[in-house]
Amino acid sequence: MKNKLLGLLTVKSIVTILLTIVFCVLSWFGSIDGDKFLTIFTTVIAFYFGTQSEKNRSETK
Repeated sequence: MKNKLLGLLTVKSIVTILLTIVFCVLSWFGSIDGDKFLTIFTTVIAFYFGTQSEKNRSETK
């Protein structure tokens, strides 16, 4: 459990979490519309999980 929490402290994870929070706030206040939020959020999350998947795959080899 402690290792998983420490894993969240990587730069990539922090940036992903901060971007998610920022775009949620911008969407909430109406600074960006829902379609733009969805596009940006999907791109960020896909990149994050894609790199995590690649990292896990390379560690098992």
